[in-house]
Amino acid sequence: MNKIILFIFLPYFVASQNTYSIATLKYNGGGDWYANPTALPNLIEFTNKNIGTNIKKEPDIVEVGSSKIFNYPFIHMTGHGNVIFSQEEANNLRNYLLAGGFLHVDDNYGMDNFFREEIKKVFPNIELQEISSNHKIFNQSYKFPNGLPKIHIHDAKPSQAFGIFNNNRLVCLYTYESDLSDGWEDPEVHNDSDKTRLKALKMGSNIIEYIFNGKD
Repeated sequence: MNKIILFIFLPYFVASQNTYSIATLKYNGGGDWYANPTALPNLIEFTNKNIGTNIKKEPDIVEVGSSKIFNYPFIHMTGHGNVIFSQEEANNLRNYLLAGGFLHVDDNYGMDNFFREEIKKVFPNIELQEISSNHKIFNQSYKFPNGLPKIHIHDAKPSQAFGIFNNNRLVCLYTYESDLSDGWEDPEVHNDSDKTRLKALKMGSNIIEYIFNGKD
């Protein structure tokens, strides 16, 4: 059995002097889990500067099936392609999320069908639910009255936020048709405007704030 580290009792981040790490999720299946390498470092820099977090500057990398996953209050997953969780990995991820962890999955265009199938292994009896714009995650330090912002346009579909809830607690946020983490990258990567990047970083900051500030 994995050792569960009780970061679920983290104090509110605004009062904490501790330093925490967050991580990128490494998964199997051939998808590029390593996409957007500058995204999390830029988001960390933004949140440390603007909302008072004290997160280590460089994110770690953690594998889905590793017991080390329990060291992180926030794990970010992205990519463009295939995702495969073994049943053991799915069980590990489920235990992590039920213990108080949080997974943000950002479809970087192309992983949607794969992720939706694999998350069923993690929570076979819980469906992804669309998250409305009045949810707390859109109403932290930065307000998003229209919900998830659109950062890049691919199929001209609206951006949508979906979630997995356990006992009314959001444990997994899935951002779709937004390319949110593309907006966190260095400006020369996608040539996004300052306005677009700021919008993305503010939404990312809200996610971090929601997690570190007691969630619900």
